[in-house]
Amino acid sequence: MADQDRFESIEEYILAHIDEEPELLRQMHREAHVKLLHPTMVSGHLQGRVLKMLVEMIRPRRVLEIGTYTGYAALCMAEGLADDAELHTIEIDDEMEDFIRSYFSRSPHGKQITLHMGDAHGIIPGFGDAYFDFVFLDANKREYGSLYEAALPKVKEGGFILADNTLWHGKILETPESNDWQTKGIIEFNGKLAVDNRVEKVILPLRDGLTLIRKK
Repeated sequence: MADQDRFESIEEYILAHIDEEPELLRQMHREAHVKLLHPTMVSGHLQGRVLKMLVEMIRPRRVLEIGTYTGYAALCMAEGLADDAELHTIEIDDEMEDFIRSYFSRSPHGKQITLHMGDAHGIIPGFGDAYFDFVFLDANKREYGSLYEAALPKVKEGGFILADNTLWHGKILETPESNDWQTKGIIEFNGKLAVDNRVEKVILPLRDGLTLIRKK
């Protein structure tokens, strides 16, 4: 069996042996592939179940997501929240707002989510210090470093940040093209994080790489 075929078979096996993807999220995934330009940016079944379980394990009172896109990940995390907990999510692309709100309104967990439209750099300072227990970073890769620095003071001691796409299709092993600012952003972020003694960190080789960060 070729390596690619084996990889796809293993992925299919994993998805067949974990909790099912909720129907509303299956609908969102299908609609994203029909209507959106970059449907692969949707978190998807496996990562969605991981996010839900992480939230259930950590039991955060307040969650921040930076980069909503369709709202798939936000709904997965909201599934894991206690009834009196809350999730704030920030999306810069105002063309996504109707899509996002249509799914939030159809979910029993949507009432726990507050959507903020705009640039996260301008919105994050409006939250109180040490306000969040858990942050999911999945925004513009070229801005990961600055978004991380903006978010970290808002995270409580012992709280977590989860950064997505930190293996970036394997491009982190290559010298990026001069205009490949996304890859450069991820490489810079990974390098900076590796020597950041304010936090503990581990990269999980799940999907396109997830870095789990714990604030000391």
